[in-house]
Amino acid sequence: MPNAIYLDCHAGIAGDMLLSALVDLGADVNYIEKYLNELPLNKFKLNFSSQNKQGIQAISLSIDYEPAHHHRKAADIFKMITESALPVRVKERSIQVFDVIAHAEAKIHGMSVENVHFHEVGAMDSIIDIIGSCLALEYLNIDSLLASPIPTGHGKINIAHGIYPVPAPATAEILKGIPLAAFDVASELTTPTGAGFIKALVSEVGPLPSVTISNIGYGCGTKDFDFPNILRAVQFSKKEATPAQVQVLECQLDDMTPEMLGFFMEQVIDDGALDVYYTPITMKKSRPATQLTVICSLTQAQYFENYILKYTTSLGVRSYTVNRKILHRQFQTVHTDYGAILVKLGMFGDKIIKAKPEFEDVRNAAIQSGTPFATVYNDIQITIQKHINIDTD
Repeated sequence: MPNAIYLDCHAGIAGDMLLSALVDLGADVNYIEKYLNELPLNKFKLNFSSQNKQGIQAISLSIDYEPAHHHRKAADIFKMITESALPVRVKERSIQVFDVIAHAEAKIHGMSVENVHFHEVGAMDSIIDIIGSCLALEYLNIDSLLASPIPTGHGKINIAHGIYPVPAPATAEILKGIPLAAFDVASELTTPTGAGFIKALVSEVGPLPSVTISNIGYGCGTKDFDFPNILRAVQFSKKEATPAQVQVLECQLDDMTPEMLGFFMEQVIDDGALDVYYTPITMKKSRPATQLTVICSLTQAQYFENYILKYTTSLGVRSYTVNRKILHRQFQTVHTDYGAILVKLGMFGDKIIKAKPEFEDVRNAAIQSGTPFATVYNDIQITIQKHINIDTD
């Protein structure tokens, strides 16, 4: 049966807490360090130690490394991961987490995802936390993750751009649509990295389901409170997984203008919907109208139901669950006559069956070269076919 982990985030979640909890579950530190040491990072040393947090014995992590004097762009991190020798699923999960955080940072700072400069998240410790945790999940052969509702804390925090409220802007952006837990603590309990793991990799958020527990790991944070500052990772085996499911939300509209509908589509995608589209229909009294369809994760269904009722003219929403099967995605940078282009790969097992250049990179190349978009796209596709082994069977 597939292996799963339930993340009990009663004190929030951060990258170091997750990695420590997974090591406490039995993830091999030598395995993690072996792969991390093969990445183009400054020299570092992982130090795991046992700590007692309000009566609970847990693992904590500190990292010794040479200071870095530059920030990394999202595109650089994606390139580092895709060109590495990391296991396939580790690459996929690491990129998913970074992609979630990059999109949040891009929206907050008003820039493209590829050009986001990571500060706290791009620092050595966060890169190690994210990739290290994905390596730990791989070592433990974890197929799926579940989590409790997430407490964020409150108050102020000093980050790269100044003093900001808790939750930090990136954390709040990432957690849109995720159930939060009320916990009156004047401190940052959940970091952007921790929130990124929840948004990218957790399939269900709610109470611990009825399971048979096989193991428990405890990872602690650096702060001391009058409660245990720990993340509890509960390992168990799930019954054979059903196909991945998503929620489909629908309503019919005959009194919204195209401008209103276009604005709604932009906003709902920015807020984390998986997809949104419009279908022309004819309603009663022979009125031309539009059927709105929003697709989201199961955990975000209530959020987007309320979103539709609040931001459209509809008086109701239909909602149903459907099965969905998708290809795993990876990213790879390909060097072309137009410069470096980020390519999205569709993976069927270990085989690449689809490869498509990212639109923004093609767009920028067309603008900078003064070449028609279609020409640039076709030229890049030819280069992709030469450098990427696409399985056509």
